[in-house]
Amino acid sequence: MDKMYKVLAFWTGIFAVMFYLGDMDKVSLLFVANTGFFLLLGFLNLTERMYMYIFGAYLMVFFAGFTYWTTFLHVPGAH
Repeated sequence: MDKMYKVLAFWTGIFAVMFYLGDMDKVSLLFVANTGFFLLLGFLNLTERMYMYIFGAYLMVFFAGFTYWTTFLHVPGAH
């Protein structure tokens, strides 16, 4: 299971580079933070159950933040 967190770190790192090259600096920094988080978890060697709990908590925080942003902060059609 720790290998999957390293794979997630790899792909979020790729996305961070692509967002940076696309002049999306804030999103790039968000993905750099995700990369560091996943890489750190990949080297902790926790139990599979703990990795699943952490991933579930990560998804809860992400979906709560994304729902808040799309409901209250995002202006449709604005750049």
